[in-house]
Amino acid sequence: MNIGPYTFAQFKEKAAEFHSYPAPGLLIGAYMVEAAKARLPEGTLFEAVVETKKCLPDAVQLLTPCSIGNQWVRILDLGKYAVSLYDKYSGEGFRVHLDLERMRAYPEITAWFLKIKPKAEQDEEVLLREIEAAGDSICGIAPIRIRPRQLVHYPMGAIGACPLCGEAYPVGDGPICRGCQGEAPYTLTGARVLLPMGRDAKDTPGGPAGAAFAISPDTRQRGPQTKVVPVEEAVGLTALHDMTEVIPGASKGAAFKAGQVFTAGDLCRLQQMGRFTVAVAGGATDDRYVHENGGIETLAARMAGKNLAWDLPPKEGKINFRATVRGLLSVDRPRLLAFNMAPDVMCATRQDATVVEKDSELAGARVIPLHIHKDALADALRVLEKPLFRVDPLRSAKIGILVTGTEIFQGLIEDKFIPVIAAKVAQYDCPVVEAVIAPDDATAIVAGIRRIRKAGADMLITTGGMSVDPGDVTRSALMEAGLTDALYGAPVLPGTMSLVGLLPAASESGEGAVQVLGVPACALYFKTTLFDALFPRLLAGRRMDRQELALLGEGGFCMNCKRCTWPKWFFMK
Repeated sequence: MNIGPYTFAQFKEKAAEFHSYPAPGLLIGAYMVEAAKARLPEGTLFEAVVETKKCLPDAVQLLTPCSIGNQWVRILDLGKYAVSLYDKYSGEGFRVHLDLERMRAYPEITAWFLKIKPKAEQDEEVLLREIEAAGDSICGIAPIRIRPRQLVHYPMGAIGACPLCGEAYPVGDGPICRGCQGEAPYTLTGARVLLPMGRDAKDTPGGPAGAAFAISPDTRQRGPQTKVVPVEEAVGLTALHDMTEVIPGASKGAAFKAGQVFTAGDLCRLQQMGRFTVAVAGGATDDRYVHENGGIETLAARMAGKNLAWDLPPKEGKINFRATVRGLLSVDRPRLLAFNMAPDVMCATRQDATVVEKDSELAGARVIPLHIHKDALADALRVLEKPLFRVDPLRSAKIGILVTGTEIFQGLIEDKFIPVIAAKVAQYDCPVVEAVIAPDDATAIVAGIRRIRKAGADMLITTGGMSVDPGDVTRSALMEAGLTDALYGAPVLPGTMSLVGLLPAASESGEGAVQVLGVPACALYFKTTLFDALFPRLLAGRRMDRQELALLGEGGFCMNCKRCTWPKWFFMK
């Protein structure tokens, strides 16, 4: 049986040229591709999805315009021997798969496909004859429609230079390329060189084609030659670096500072510290390297964003950062990761979205070796195109509280939500300007929202009517009142059925925009819920989106400890 325009023998040769040998899977796959292609209307611009990465993608590339390079064929490895061809605009098409029942009429194909026989025991001639005889008769076919999200082709986006390796990469992958993020399947074993440019360039690393593109991988580890002397010979010499003394359970600090001149009285203390040799100034100099203190001082100014301070000079190549205002710590997580993947530097911070007090320490960074190569320092500086962290001040919001529930409105149940929320917001110096209790009636709830807005509130905190009960109308009333950018539901227990949104400014009444935070009833029972994580974020002006809420899933399961120590505990971190 022919395969499209080819005889079986002709396609075997074509397959061998492309695949290195005429693999049975490729030959069977060719029949499958042709069966799907024959059922598409003539002139259809089509694409392909292949459900295995073995052989079948090659059949698509040999017999259609679709290739992995032009992204018209996608491999979705479901472990099934199946291929779909479909109209690239409508998604309408056909899926072809191997049918096990039909295949049983061909024992050699069955033994091959189900791996009943080891490869050494298979009869290749019989197998190829059965494949040619079977053609597409061993296949099943069905009409399909590709899901809309699979029809969208996402462009690569902007291209930039990776600050670590210098090579071009899609900037959407992060501050550094995925290779430098650790996904490269190789390690460099020597210096990279530029290849010759033009026919007349000499093929030598130092010729016109260009000098070495990167230093040898082990060069940065050497550092300049350090002068080390026995302690008894150190009198009158200058310490090259800070020397730490640790007294277990008591203290840890620099007993001797870089630049300090050793005296005879220091010798005994050095020996008590276990120091019998010391590094001193006066060794060979190497202008390719920067001392740890100079390196970290250079980095510090680029690492820190607004509302941060640090003390100079550094100690032992290290600098700690502190907040100059009370606020919300914002950490650029991808950039922090990129910085810590750069060689010879490190930075550790408190967790993103932590409320920090004025003068409290929140991050520390250091240069790891005593001397850092200038190229390594340059790599780290390129990552610091933007700061790693900042502190956003917390505004004093004017709070409006809306409690919904007919049973509370009628006095059948005492409201306990208003005092709970009032106590929480008072910790952030936020006054409650209006509190309203409304029945489970959309019109009444909208009227309550208007009353709160007229009172000058710029944040609305509401509870009641937030669950899946058909009688809960709070969310629909908020929508009627103009709620936009609403996010409902988060991977946090307790607090899943929380809501975040915005009531836009009303130009006709002159009322400003109002942030909305919907709190489920669990806030009355649990000391800490999702409210406690979202409220300071809103005060700091952080824009909430679905991804930020989704990231709370890790650590979003409360252990209901008898003694709650949040925010010093892991919950919502």
